[in-house]
Amino acid sequence: MPLLEEHVSLRPYNTFGLEAEARYFARFASADELRQLLALPEVQAGPLLVLGGGSNLLLTENFAGVVLKNEMKGLEIVEEDAATYAALLRAGAGESWHGLVEYALGQDLHGLENLSLIPGTVGAAPLQNIGAYGVELQDAFERLEALEISTGQLRVFSKEECGFGYRESVFKRELRGRYIVTAVVLRLHRAAARRPLNVSYGAIRDTLTDLGVEAEPTPHDVSRAVVHIRRSKLPDPADIGNAGSFFKNPEISQSKFDELQRRYPTLPGYPVPGGVKVPAGWLIEQAGFKGLRRGEGLGTHGVHARQALVLVNHGGATGAELRALADDIIRSVREQFGIELHPEVNIL
Repeated sequence: MPLLEEHVSLRPYNTFGLEAEARYFARFASADELRQLLALPEVQAGPLLVLGGGSNLLLTENFAGVVLKNEMKGLEIVEEDAATYAALLRAGAGESWHGLVEYALGQDLHGLENLSLIPGTVGAAPLQNIGAYGVELQDAFERLEALEISTGQLRVFSKEECGFGYRESVFKRELRGRYIVTAVVLRLHRAAARRPLNVSYGAIRDTLTDLGVEAEPTPHDVSRAVVHIRRSKLPDPADIGNAGSFFKNPEISQSKFDELQRRYPTLPGYPVPGGVKVPAGWLIEQAGFKGLRRGEGLGTHGVHARQALVLVNHGGATGAELRALADDIIRSVREQFGIELHPEVNIL
């Protein structure tokens, strides 16, 4: 039976490094252990928070219920099609996402290279359909396995049933709080499939040149470029508390974009179905928040000096202070641009 601890600090379990306490805390490494925990009266009394890597979480207060840490492991090729050079890779929900990417590349399986170095665990990835550099999880997604909290039954969800959208899935909407992801299965491909690599987004092509890749890049080259870009732009949570990109990039109508670009000629935008996606970081920087520090002394928290999309805990900040800063950013961008920013980070 997994151990249910009381009054546990969550500081080691969130990448902001914020102090907050869980009334109860336990770890599970299998579906059976999870079922045992869900049957406990303390867990059934709720509320319940399932933690992966804690990299997409802002804790603003102590958690009065039960925190369950998902530590389900396992990486396995479960199916392979010699005709199409496709393979299905199953990963336990508690595996590191970047560890999965590295494992796939080591097995000569391609399709995740643009998603290198994204923090967090495999189980959290489909909840918000993680994406970076022109690729989203749904592009390689086959199915996932999840345990229903109310019944303890395992269910398989297809790609269609997950209802993926931009940083969205059915598990953040109508099925929120009803299932716990236990494993994810991805459809990847061998090099012989000759699938084109996505190197047109952001600075990947320029970075490949800087890294000395003159010939046609390999998936390993693309992964190396993405890692290089992310490390140059985003702070390491081991050095400074953060949760990566705090806000989603907003999507606006073409007419709204044209109007704003007349006022701000350097406003960047990327076509999407139904409109234009605008970089939230650009909006936040224009609103004057990039590099801002608040709090005592030199500042306990603020906005990263190299990437305005990242809120940081310099040390000693509270979740409430970071939430107040996020609210001020949202308000300022709304007033200046008429655009509503929405957090990508889960705020509790």
